Amino acid sequence: MDYIRDYVMYAAIFGMFSFSWFGWAQERPRVSWRIYIGIASGIALLVCLFGVYLSMTHWDAPSALNDKTAFGNYLISVYVEFFLAAIGAVALIRWRRKDYVAPWIALIVGIHFIGLKSVFDDPSLYVLAALMVIVSIVSVLLAPKLKVANSAITGIGSGTVLFAFAVIGLIRYFSV
Repeated sequence: MDYIRDYVMYAAIFGMFSFSWFGWAQERPRVSWRIYIGIASGIALLVCLFGVYLSMTHWDAPSALNDKTAFGNYLISVYVEFFLAAIGAVALIRWRRKDYVAPWIALIVGIHFIGLKSVFDDPSLYVLAALMVIVSIVSVLLAPKLKVANSAITGIGSGTVLFAFAVIGLIRYFSV
């Protein structure tokens, strides 16, 4: 990936979703974890906002999404992701398995990064995909043992992974 604008958008978007996942982690974590989750959420928001600022200052820079085919594939990937996440979440809620909604969404988000690899020509998105899928599986196994909500583990894990990729976006930006 050779697009400076995409690097800063990684910081903005992954920072925003990291912030969101840390927010979701606030559902029934251990009480002693709350302060750390809150701090992580605040730091993720700051990285997001810095990424937004850099995105605005580099808005006219080239992006992988300038290519109409890449942009179309991006939209398809996002629409499919939202559709599958919503259908699964509704089904889990109807089946009275709402504790599995967060891991389900993390799984779908992870899988959607596989399709985005070709859009952005960025093999690191395979790593992001694998880590998100691993978080979704581990959270279902670990949460009952720790006596916390699945969303606490999923949110912490997904928030951390996405935060790391937001920071990697900034590192790539500053390395160019």
